[in-house]
Amino acid sequence: MRMNTLKLLFRLCITQTYWKLHFRRLGFRSVLFKPMLVAGAGHISIGKRSQIRDFARLEVINRPHLGWSAHLHIGNNVNIEQGVHIVCQGTVTIEDGVSITPFCSIVDTYHPFDPPDGLPKIGARLPEKHTYVVIGEGSFIGTRAVILPNVRIGKCCVVGAGSVVTRDLPDYAVATGSPAKIIRVFNPITRQWQLGETKTVVGAHSEQPE
Repeated sequence: MRMNTLKLLFRLCITQTYWKLHFRRLGFRSVLFKPMLVAGAGHISIGKRSQIRDFARLEVINRPHLGWSAHLHIGNNVNIEQGVHIVCQGTVTIEDGVSITPFCSIVDTYHPFDPPDGLPKIGARLPEKHTYVVIGEGSFIGTRAVILPNVRIGKCCVVGAGSVVTRDLPDYAVATGSPAKIIRVFNPITRQWQLGETKTVVGAHSEQPE
């Protein structure tokens, strides 16, 4: 227990000194654990009392010549567990109190594949339009879930382990599967659960992400 406390205090000290100089904003008592990949730190904001565990990847790809500045915003009291992969080329917003469990992927970008041949190779291509992901306050993202571009997840949602979210989720929804479907929705007024839709979550993209 004492070693864990000492490790936490050491990482807190490093985060609040070294990383505070590099991030766009870093709140009080937030802590990062290494090893970790951080790219584009000047476009990343982290609120107060948030923790990002080891082997996470925070990558911001900023291309201002396209007319916007990329921004990854992580709110207050957010916990991002081991091996979480976040890529942002537009705007990724993770609101206060969100929990993201191990090995999830959150990406607001994709690789255009028309045409499928020629240069640059598909894996080096990025969209030339602004994209986004929003995860609402208090939501929980289960282990190895994938959140794809142009998705808004409402507040207090639960995304099941291994799910692939391709469409918007309303507040208080529980969604599972690939693609994720709503299986129930909580009514905060009546304090009752309602059965969800049997069809794929409503919402559409103008392009199919990879």
